[in-house]
Amino acid sequence: MSLELDARQRAMLQEMGVTVWTAPPARPAPAPAPAAAAPQPPPMRTQAPAPTAPPARPPAPAVPVAPVVQTAPKAPGAATGALLLHPPQALYPQADPAATPPELGGAWLIVLESLTPEQPLAGDSGRLLDNMLRAMRLHHHPRAFVATLSRPTAGPPAAGLEPATGLQQALAALRPAMVLLLGLAPARALLDSREPLGLLRAGAQRLADGTPAVVSYDPAYLLRAPGAKAAAWADLCHALALVRQAAPG
Repeated sequence: MSLELDARQRAMLQEMGVTVWTAPPARPAPAPAPAAAAPQPPPMRTQAPAPTAPPARPPAPAVPVAPVVQTAPKAPGAATGALLLHPPQALYPQADPAATPPELGGAWLIVLESLTPEQPLAGDSGRLLDNMLRAMRLHHHPRAFVATLSRPTAGPPAAGLEPATGLQQALAALRPAMVLLLGLAPARALLDSREPLGLLRAGAQRLADGTPAVVSYDPAYLLRAPGAKAAAWADLCHALALVRQAAPG
């Protein structure tokens, strides 16, 4: 153990020949290592400035609007969907009047809509009409007439009259014993009716001057619906029977 001696006591012991052990001088404590620098946070990014909106485009120049042109109203005969009645034409002018069966009466007028008003017996529907009239023996009658209805088309105006006016003139000139109205359009135009075809076919009709009329199917329709040919033939037989009953005995 070491004694805690002061300098005077040490000097006295040395004089007596006593070796005094002394603890080596204490080494100075190492200076504390400097504390490691704390990691610095990465520099904060400054927020990029918000993009500025592009400059507004100048407004487009206004497009001038063309003024609306008022067109003159169409004439009644040129209205879309209107019908024109063409003058009657003889179907069998070469027929011998002496060979005409008397029960067929004085004259017949057939009215139907046609795409070829100048040639009513042309095409498939025209051939079918011819066969129907021949089955009635009207090809032996020189006074079997047809008046066609057509719709106005682009181009020069077609020769024709408003249906009621044209029919009145035809009836006054021909004095037919029977008028056949083949198709819904002729029936409604000349009978001034909005009834369906089935009701118009149901019985004998009378025109404005009292002339009897029978309504039946259009030949063009019979080509699309052959099953209706039997009903059409019944209509034609009905017309023949009415004329036969009215013929002088």
